[in-house]
Amino acid sequence: MTSQQPLLTRAPILAALKTALEPLDYVYAMWEGGAAAFNRLDEWSDIDVQFDVDDARVDDTFAVIERALATLSPIDLKYKTPQLPWAGIYQWFYRLKNASPYLLIDTAVIQHSAPEKLLTREIHGDAIFYFDKANVAQVPPLDQDAWNARLRDRIAALRVMFEMYQILTLKELQRGNALEALAFYNGYTLRPLVEVLRMRYDPTRYNFHTRYTRHYFPADVVWKLEALFFVTNADDIRAKRAIAEAWFYETLEQIQLT
Repeated sequence: MTSQQPLLTRAPILAALKTALEPLDYVYAMWEGGAAAFNRLDEWSDIDVQFDVDDARVDDTFAVIERALATLSPIDLKYKTPQLPWAGIYQWFYRLKNASPYLLIDTAVIQHSAPEKLLTREIHGDAIFYFDKANVAQVPPLDQDAWNARLRDRIAALRVMFEMYQILTLKELQRGNALEALAFYNGYTLRPLVEVLRMRYDPTRYNFHTRYTRHYFPADVVWKLEALFFVTNADDIRAKRAIAEAWFYETLEQIQLT
């Protein structure tokens, strides 16, 4: 009987990618973001790895990435994300047969000319660079005045949208259509509530929805939110929507932009 092969861990995967990509003259930098950039790695963390490359060599870079991964393990599953919100950033996810299913490899290949590198420290944490041939890591700090102006515009829009769309949940409750009411409650009550709470407690990530809330929100706020998200029936939706509505407006008054 042969012994089972041990599962791959982060270090050899990142080392293989560095070994394969660093010698290429069209690959300028490699770094790790995600949980690693916030020093929050645990046994369930994936690998968020990014590469800055010559604009014309995105596909070539992904081909090298796949060959490097294949030297460690068969690629069990892969998926190309549709166009991201940022121009010049391309993303593939990989799952390796000989690694934990939690250890997905989230790869972003970024054109060198792309204005957004997902490196702003105040938003994305302290990226871990494995090589940097072109000073890609030298990203200016967040422009706080411009960011606050963006938040003010968003707050103005949320005030109108929130008031406008509450009727959608109530309408479906009146119709006895709990499923649609739940969808509207999640989309037009809870989502904007979380957004304004983020503006209060974590304004640089106001548009991250529920991501990382347990790290940035007070524990009692997280518990209160969880209670609003988990509903039991139509009557519960109606009652919790009213609570969420009051909390939304209360939070708007508590947001302080520097």
